[in-house]
Amino acid sequence: MTTSTTHPGNELPRLWWQDGTIYQIYPRSFQDSNGDGIGDLPGILSRVDYLAMLGIDAVWISPIYPSPMADFGYDVADYCNIDSMFGTLEDFDRLSAALHARGLRVILDLVPNHSSDQHPWFVESRSSRDNAKRDWYLWRDPARGEGPPESRPPNNWQSHFGGSAWTYDSATGQFFYHSFLTQQPDLNWRNPAVREAIYAAMRFWLDRGVDGFRMDVLWLLIKDDEFRDNPLNHDWTEGYSTFGRVIPLYTADRPETHEIVAEMRSLLASYQGRDAVLIGEIYLPLRDLISYYGFDPNTADLRGADMPFNFHLIQTLWNSERIAQFIRDYEAELPLGAWPNYVLGNHDQARLASRLGEHQARIAAVLLLTLRGTPTLYYGDELGMTNGIIPPEKVHDPAELKQPNIGMGRDPERTPMLWDATTNAGFSSADPWLPINIDAESINVAAQSSPEAPRSILALYRRLLALRREHPALHAGTIEHIESNTGVLSYRRNHPDPEGDDPGNRHIQVYLNLTDSLQRVDAEEGRVLLTTILDGEGGHVGGPLFLEAGEGLLIAINS
Repeated sequence: MTTSTTHPGNELPRLWWQDGTIYQIYPRSFQDSNGDGIGDLPGILSRVDYLAMLGIDAVWISPIYPSPMADFGYDVADYCNIDSMFGTLEDFDRLSAALHARGLRVILDLVPNHSSDQHPWFVESRSSRDNAKRDWYLWRDPARGEGPPESRPPNNWQSHFGGSAWTYDSATGQFFYHSFLTQQPDLNWRNPAVREAIYAAMRFWLDRGVDGFRMDVLWLLIKDDEFRDNPLNHDWTEGYSTFGRVIPLYTADRPETHEIVAEMRSLLASYQGRDAVLIGEIYLPLRDLISYYGFDPNTADLRGADMPFNFHLIQTLWNSERIAQFIRDYEAELPLGAWPNYVLGNHDQARLASRLGEHQARIAAVLLLTLRGTPTLYYGDELGMTNGIIPPEKVHDPAELKQPNIGMGRDPERTPMLWDATTNAGFSSADPWLPINIDAESINVAAQSSPEAPRSILALYRRLLALRREHPALHAGTIEHIESNTGVLSYRRNHPDPEGDDPGNRHIQVYLNLTDSLQRVDAEEGRVLLTTILDGEGGHVGGPLFLEAGEGLLIAINS
């Protein structure tokens, strides 16, 4: 497969992940093939034609490794195999081949920070203090003081899922550290043997043909070697996750983490001609996030992640002024040669349509797919799927079970994909692991692909993705004139194309009305490429224009 192209006006070759769009699949919820109510790899294989039709370029598959499923695959018991719930290695190979045959890349979700407590590494580590793998995890003696040892954790470090991040092991008289569940002990990335073991797993999948990795919680890999208490967070109040009791100064974003990311990047680069991509899940303030590109001021090289995931659009107030300022700040902070990326939804965040509403979800689609950089879509967002309703007896997410009723639950955004109006929305012949959304009869792939629904949100996504491929200005061009005026966000995408004969291929103006009222803009002469309601394409515009509430507009500028 060709892995890079060169566009006129660019000195450096373009890489597939720079021009492409990534689509995240949560495999438990995409398609069930064997009637157990849980999605699997053969199910994804049966939907490959849909993925190709959609117009995406790569599929990111959330964890499919053998796991006790305490955190639904993010507790890995074997990094080099497939959980029988999802299929077999042969099923993976068939899916990978089918995706590649359609020009789609495969990105795996790797979980390097922690394993399952049932992984053989941890079973050995836990067996005795002098086991060879004891130092593969973080073990500490109880703190000094009175009371039984199990009541004296080594320090005040908190779990992201609530409570102390330390669990006492009575058999060996020490605590082990877990950033998340007790069943997810953290690996000791200061140990070279641990690094090599994870790197060996990366090679296993690269040798099997994967095109890159999304690295889970990449910014958490290294912890303070002195195990100092984290500072207290005096802004924390009851009713919020107990993780917020402290500021994670000594348990996140430690400087040594960048050395590990550089090693991962170097490993991928050793597979010459593959252009395998390294994506990092990183929830940090903008400047700290940007540092994970690994810019070396002495050489101007980038030694870090190809794309530190940028979640800030999820976290930014849905306001044209705030978003415009964030885009300007992000572009200004990017080091030389760094490629931007944007995310508006994933398996840990409330559904886009639930956060913003139907009309603004259309605006969000245009924003995500017309900004400079690589966009990542979350399965079902192209249908306008909303959060599912999860009765208390159906809750599965450990984040909600451990800290109920404070908004930690992630089940609502993980409900099954809606394929048609048949039983269980075409997802499974059995009761699905999470409830089917109540609006599935109208919000599904079949309904939105129908000739009777030419203006569906699925049709909008398909048209946007086609335009993104067609116009270099949208997938490779610069971004300029990022402005906010009376609630309308606007920017221009430009691409120098001296060989092209259509100026409209070089300059595309974007207007997004983020308000709930009619707004006026003054547009340059051009033709309509797209509106959020898919009307007026090809029409001539220029001068004063009025955008309906929640309307977006793309114009190919004449000059």
